[in-house]
Amino acid sequence: MIVLGLDTCLNACAVAVIDGERVLAHMHEPMMRGHQERLAPMAQAVMAEAGLPFAQLNRIGATVGPGSFTGLRVGVAFAKGLGSALGVPAVGVGSLEALAAASSGMVAAVIDARRDQLYLQVFDDGHPLMAPDVLPLGTAAARLAELTMGRTLTLVGPGAHLLTEFAPGAAVLAADGCDARAVARLAGSKSPTPIRPLYLRAPDAKLPGGISL
Repeated sequence: MIVLGLDTCLNACAVAVIDGERVLAHMHEPMMRGHQERLAPMAQAVMAEAGLPFAQLNRIGATVGPGSFTGLRVGVAFAKGLGSALGVPAVGVGSLEALAAASSGMVAAVIDARRDQLYLQVFDDGHPLMAPDVLPLGTAAARLAELTMGRTLTLVGPGAHLLTEFAPGAAVLAADGCDARAVARLAGSKSPTPIRPLYLRAPDAKLPGGISL
């Protein structure tokens, strides 16, 4: 199965195309903003490097959050539009799941949610031990201790450093974004379902002057 993987949820824009387990091409560019302008050119470049037309894709995978509200919508909209044009499924992959795919064993994927909160999900050899959640720092530390029970742990993600004092001896894998190769592999392993963003809390932006929706 030829799968195009996309990530725009965090502080990077990443694209990869795989054929089964074989990586054909991939790109990763750190960026705080500008995902919308870079995503399509990067996808074109990756497909050109792989020597494939878009028509040969069997599936498209995109990270759906948690992460930047603007960024994740860019990836989801692109995946849905391209999938519709090609007549292939567009599959959503959680950003915490994609981050955790970088390591085996007991893994905690962590994203800084700001406002003294974390997005957290814990996995044991790829199997989720909890649903993705947004938690205050202290609650996240307690949940981590409860689930890991002193086992060897890897903290991965752009918020990993925030939990190091609560997990002595843990390995730390910092990341500015998800690996699009992992996104593609995970998308290829999932049953196709309608792709939609994963929001764990309301956006920080507020409407002015008492305006409501």
